[in-house]
Amino acid sequence: MALSRPARKRSLHKNFWFERGMAMLALVNLGLLVFDLSYVPFRDFYLRNFPEFTATYGEQFKGMEPHRATAAYLEIVAELEAQVANQGLSSDRSGDLLEELRILSDEMIDENPFAIANKSGTLERIKNRMRDRTDNDSAKQAFNEFWTVTYLSEAGWADSMRFFREDIAPLIATNYFRGIGEDGRPTDNFWLIDRWFIGVLGLEFLLRTIYLSRRYNGTNWLDAIIWRWYDLLFFIPFWRWLRVIPVTVRLGQAKLVHLAFVSNRIRRALVTHFAIELTEVVIIRAIDQVKNLIQGGDVRQFLLRSGSSTQSYINLNGINEIEVISQRISALMLDHVLPQVKPDLDALLCHSVNSALQGTPVYQGLLNVPNFERSSDQLINTLVSQFSSQFYGVLKGMLEDEKGAALTQKVLESLGKASRQEAITQEATVKEIESLLSIFLEEVKVNYVKRLSEEDLEALQAEAQDTLYELV
Repeated sequence: MALSRPARKRSLHKNFWFERGMAMLALVNLGLLVFDLSYVPFRDFYLRNFPEFTATYGEQFKGMEPHRATAAYLEIVAELEAQVANQGLSSDRSGDLLEELRILSDEMIDENPFAIANKSGTLERIKNRMRDRTDNDSAKQAFNEFWTVTYLSEAGWADSMRFFREDIAPLIATNYFRGIGEDGRPTDNFWLIDRWFIGVLGLEFLLRTIYLSRRYNGTNWLDAIIWRWYDLLFFIPFWRWLRVIPVTVRLGQAKLVHLAFVSNRIRRALVTHFAIELTEVVIIRAIDQVKNLIQGGDVRQFLLRSGSSTQSYINLNGINEIEVISQRISALMLDHVLPQVKPDLDALLCHSVNSALQGTPVYQGLLNVPNFERSSDQLINTLVSQFSSQFYGVLKGMLEDEKGAALTQKVLESLGKASRQEAITQEATVKEIESLLSIFLEEVKVNYVKRLSEEDLEALQAEAQDTLYELV
């Protein structure tokens, strides 16, 4: 039974808010994933700004704990500060603690407990700051000088400890030890958070697959899964950053973000690039095919075949297309082209006759006769005009007269036969022509076709972008 319009509208409204809710859930999961992936490389930043949260998260979900050596170093410094506050810097206990700090400083420099966390650069910064503080070139000597009653008294206890707390202790505190799991990789318990999101998204994916398979007749489970293929990226245990794809799609479907502009640009860029590549491949393939035909002798056989030849060439309509095309071109030339260019031809012929006559001694002698030059020009123009008219009439009459047309056709056939026979006998010339044509086709590919990916691609992309801006 079909739903009424109000009922259908309420159903669509509920589905719309459901899609938004699931999109927001996927976005929260992606945000937590981004934080988890960035935790290790940006741990120092998080530790400075959110020390308690960072320490708790690292311990529970990354298997991180303060390194014993550096943690013990900071504990002894804290004990020294308490001891000085109670009994002063000159007490025996304070001297013992300073001696222990000198020993631990040497061990920290020699053993480098920062290396296991790939933080050797942090140790170098600590050493450099301590060298600058004590004006000493040796890091060990700088630490040994710093942790003495003499230096702390002369430099000032409060000022020295302020330097240590602000410039040295935060760097030492960033060092950590991270456990190794049974798979040989560093501990990573993000799945304890991720499992709840994956469970909800997995249940939604299953129910959506069942709904699609039942809603559309003929749709099996595989088709329904492929319909929402991008949601499968939530469930792969590796390359988890790929979840940005289904999250982006969901946000677009829920109309929480406007993705039409971005998707159109990506689609147009892909189509334009594919069109250029396809065009280049097709043209190069066509040129290679023509080149192969020339080198294989197929073009020569086609041009040399006679009308009565019984070769493997397939004639689709029983008509010699080349002869018909030549007839049509001849008629076009005589009826339309020659009448338009006749004045130019007459001028050319007149100039040629004049040039030929001027080179004769008789003509040079007749130039001495008064008005001969003007009369000769008029005579030549008249003769050339009459000659060209008569010649044009003869050509047109031959084609219009059946017998003349037959004789003309016979002459053309004889000319073609003689040309083919001569081409057969002149094998070296034919091979040279084929070789030159093959090289010419290669030059066309190198100089023009292969430039499509460099020049036309940019032009088409610019045109597609301009069109997209107009549409948007």
